[in-house]
Amino acid sequence: MFDKLEKIVERVQEIQQLLSDPAIAADQKRFRDLGRELRTLEPIVASYQRYKKASNDYKGSKELLESVSEPELKALAQEEYDTLKVRVAALEEELTLLLVPQDPNDTKNFIMEIRAGTGGEEAALFASDLYRMYTRFAERKGWKVELMDWNETGKGGFKEIVFAVSGENAYGSMKFESGVHRVQRVPETEAQGRVHTSAASVVVLPEVEDVEIDINPADLQFDTYRSGGKGGQNVNKVETAVRITHRPSGIVVACQQERSQFQNRERAMKMLRAKLYEVKLNEQTASVAAQRKSMVKSGDRSDKIRTYNFPQNRITDHRIGLTLYNLSGVVDGDLDGLIEKIRVADRAEKLQAEV
Repeated sequence: MFDKLEKIVERVQEIQQLLSDPAIAADQKRFRDLGRELRTLEPIVASYQRYKKASNDYKGSKELLESVSEPELKALAQEEYDTLKVRVAALEEELTLLLVPQDPNDTKNFIMEIRAGTGGEEAALFASDLYRMYTRFAERKGWKVELMDWNETGKGGFKEIVFAVSGENAYGSMKFESGVHRVQRVPETEAQGRVHTSAASVVVLPEVEDVEIDINPADLQFDTYRSGGKGGQNVNKVETAVRITHRPSGIVVACQQERSQFQNRERAMKMLRAKLYEVKLNEQTASVAAQRKSMVKSGDRSDKIRTYNFPQNRITDHRIGLTLYNLSGVVDGDLDGLIEKIRVADRAEKLQAEV
């Protein structure tokens, strides 16, 4: 492990030198990729430096403990020795988890689709609540949210809504949100106050570049139509919305947010690349998934991952058996604690799989 850590330290120093090279700075893609790699490796180096300092202090405290004989000094030395022993062990565990290989997509932006499931209008309203929850969380993180496509209901819900999110480590933070989200609450239309159960599905797709997915233009069918709902008069009266069908896979994407047909086409192509990339990844990992189904992310969109129980202010993540009584805060965008626990569980599972 420590040989690997020393190599990471050397790589960080190498990247720092490269980033100061004017030739590298002129190549935006190379400069951006190196910057992302540096941000990934720096936390490991910082943790390693903390470990080395604590380890040296621990060795020094052990020598001091063995050299003193006066009772009071020996008691103080013993206390320091015990504290540092625990700290060194904790930092070693932290380093082990940090060395688990990261998903190369973690640093990418993402596209999220939220679709109402069982539950009729209540499911559509829940889909709207999830959209609000994720956009609030994005605001807290300083991420940019761009609406792409939507289908509203008469009461303010969404049959489906698609949006893109860009920001630092955006996909890595949100990729575990894919799956079925279930809500238990009293609908506004329920006169007798009975609790109903509804659901909505969430899909999180990493945004990919043109070079990662090869699309044959002959395989595409383009259709235009008028936008509905959000937007100005021009959006609603002119056929600016774009629908693209990828004939070989049957995948259909659409975008109606922009006032320009060209801009909507570009955004729809971005969505199509993300979906085709997901298909490609699923094919590549099919053999691995057959051997070990991940507790945190199985890749199955039909998996029920979370329940939101409003009467009890309770939220339960079924993958890791976590229950919190802070539902009101979570639906208002306070997702950091929940997401971090899921990420820790995922790293621990991957570590165990490698042993």
